[in-house]
Amino acid sequence: MSKPKVLATTIVSALISLFFAFCLGWAMMDHYGKGSSDMEVIEETPIKSDLPADFTVLALGDSLTRGTGDETGKGYVGLVVEELKSQYKRKPIIHNLGINGQVSKELVQQVKQPEVKRQIQAADVILVTIGGNDLFQKGQTLLEYDREAISVSQKNFLGNLHEIFKDINKVNDSATILLLGLYNPFIDLDKDLDTNRIVRDWNNATAEVVAHYENAIFVPTFDLFQLSVNEYLYSDNFHPNKKGYRLIADRVAPLIKWEDVER
Repeated sequence: MSKPKVLATTIVSALISLFFAFCLGWAMMDHYGKGSSDMEVIEETPIKSDLPADFTVLALGDSLTRGTGDETGKGYVGLVVEELKSQYKRKPIIHNLGINGQVSKELVQQVKQPEVKRQIQAADVILVTIGGNDLFQKGQTLLEYDREAISVSQKNFLGNLHEIFKDINKVNDSATILLLGLYNPFIDLDKDLDTNRIVRDWNNATAEVVAHYENAIFVPTFDLFQLSVNEYLYSDNFHPNKKGYRLIADRVAPLIKWEDVER
């Protein structure tokens, strides 16, 4: 073979070798260098990206659900949602359907409405305050109570409560329902504390109804206001003030567990 041909062959072989060496080096750098960067990005991305990005809280009931007495407008419902957002880092969706002055027979009708049923179906947690207006007659005191009238009111209320829970569970039996018990806003006006006995009896009977439903929780509030009721009442001496709602929210929020907002 002539020298020029040998030289040409040598040059071509060298170029081919350099090309393959370059390709091999590029591949190794891509695998070991760029790959480690990709791993860092994956670690910063939420692993459970298939989980829902929000959870839904539906609030039903009377003026306590509306937050009457709290000048910020949040009430216990708003405070609970804020706590859930902080704890679970999820976007809360809140539907507050509370109605000032609502009694249990009116809530029975409300939960049968098509739009309300749709919102019940979508809820992860359902908060309920009802019964205060049935017992207190929309703000009247119990100091001149009629035992027979209260007994009738309680019987009607318990029947309505059963119907409310049954209707909710027909639409959504997986949502957690939290029903708040009653506090006594008239403790300081009643020297004989008869009103305490009435409210406690009412709460005990209510708790027995709630116990019939596996997805329901009775949340007592009586003790929260018992020793310093005036400190936690609004100027109307009936509804909670901002501090009173905070007491209620601090009791409700811990009862809502991760599985309630993961559905």
